[in-house]
Amino acid sequence: MRTRLSLASLLAPLAFVLLLGAAMPARAIISDTLKLSKQDTTDLMRMQQHLNASKTIQARFLQVSSNGDYAEGTFALQRPGRLNLTYDDPNPLKVVADGTYISYIDRELDQATTLPISLTRAELLLRESFSFFGKDLLVTGFERSPGVFRVSLVKADEPLQGQITLIFSDRPLEIRKWVVTDDQGITTTVSLLGPSFNVPLDKQLFHYMPPTEEIDKN
Repeated sequence: MRTRLSLASLLAPLAFVLLLGAAMPARAIISDTLKLSKQDTTDLMRMQQHLNASKTIQARFLQVSSNGDYAEGTFALQRPGRLNLTYDDPNPLKVVADGTYISYIDRELDQATTLPISLTRAELLLRESFSFFGKDLLVTGFERSPGVFRVSLVKADEPLQGQITLIFSDRPLEIRKWVVTDDQGITTTVSLLGPSFNVPLDKQLFHYMPPTEEIDKN
């Protein structure tokens, strides 16, 4: 029998995946109302190249929401298709993507909800390549301050479903943080703490074998 985690438990990792899904491999188009300078376009290309070059990422993360939710944990990503998101105790949640399926796991109950990656927003995160100049996402804002870039995005076909802002450091240019604002105005900020890029990762991080009946193939 398929088991399902509580809605409250699912929201935290899903918010994280949504944020990273925009930050990582996806395609975007530039809003007609956004005026970019030549330097802005050059910097967007630099960020795009950084994201595409980051085939693996490993870090601790800090997640804070405007509704008071707070969490920490560890994050590992290997593109294409692999993700491990483990929340610190007492939060029992863990999210694992193995290249085909993604599982939302309650470690206390040893239960999981497992879905094909293609049916989830995590598919954006786990694609192999990213472009700010494609057609899936709409770039709605670009800001530059000393040592920091902020790029705001919405889904081109669902612009009212929420906004994602990616925050990069400069010198070195690295993705450091992202902020999602949902359609109810709640913001969730995820900060990467001491990220390492393109480091070897243990294959077991991305391995989870749920009972056969837990896999939703619809």
